[in-house]
Amino acid sequence: MLNIATHSFTDCQALAASLAERVAGLLREAIAARGRAVLAVSGGSTPKHFFEHLSHAELDWPKVQVTLVDERWVPESSERSNARLVKATLLTDRAAAATFVPLHQDTPTPEEGLAALEAQVDALALPFDVVVLGMGPDGHTASFFPGGDRLAEALDPAGTARVIPMRADGAGEPRITFTLPALLDTRALFLHIEGDAKRRVLADAQLGLAEGRDYPVRAVLEQTRVPVTVYWCP
Repeated sequence: MLNIATHSFTDCQALAASLAERVAGLLREAIAARGRAVLAVSGGSTPKHFFEHLSHAELDWPKVQVTLVDERWVPESSERSNARLVKATLLTDRAAAATFVPLHQDTPTPEEGLAALEAQVDALALPFDVVVLGMGPDGHTASFFPGGDRLAEALDPAGTARVIPMRADGAGEPRITFTLPALLDTRALFLHIEGDAKRRVLADAQLGLAEGRDYPVRAVLEQTRVPVTVYWCP
């Protein structure tokens, strides 16, 4: 049996509020226990309301580091930038006091910026306390895209790289992504999805049905290192 718990909501705002409350509670616990907390979040359109709710949470935000699970290799001025989204919707209100660690450098390719990115990751107080993943309709999560040029390396449970570049037909721009073993180095792991279509994709991945056997998100669902908590709304 897969180590997955699912919380379903009929209203996506209710989901956003509940997930924000849960994540804030875990960050408070981390700060109380270790004096700091590290949160990794996903981009895209799905987490916007969650970010807005979390930005108002009462906690010691100066002791929180926030980073991304992956990033498109575009400048922050681009509407495609995950960093731009996080700064506009999460790092506001109380959360403006958090420290943001981006996954982008001003270089033409992610390979050219990789050494500097690895130095930035070294500054994170790992392990993560909370990782919040999303999922695409093609079964990708983070930048683990079907057909990705370094997908096998990214999903290798014995891999030692923490961040790697990724290119895939479905990815648009080149990407940079934390690898699966790096993301599993966390005390809590969430998967936030919205819509009936994505729920069917997730079900196929969980059951290994048809194309679901090859969805990259299946690697997250099958691993036994950390439980996965799914938050879903239609």
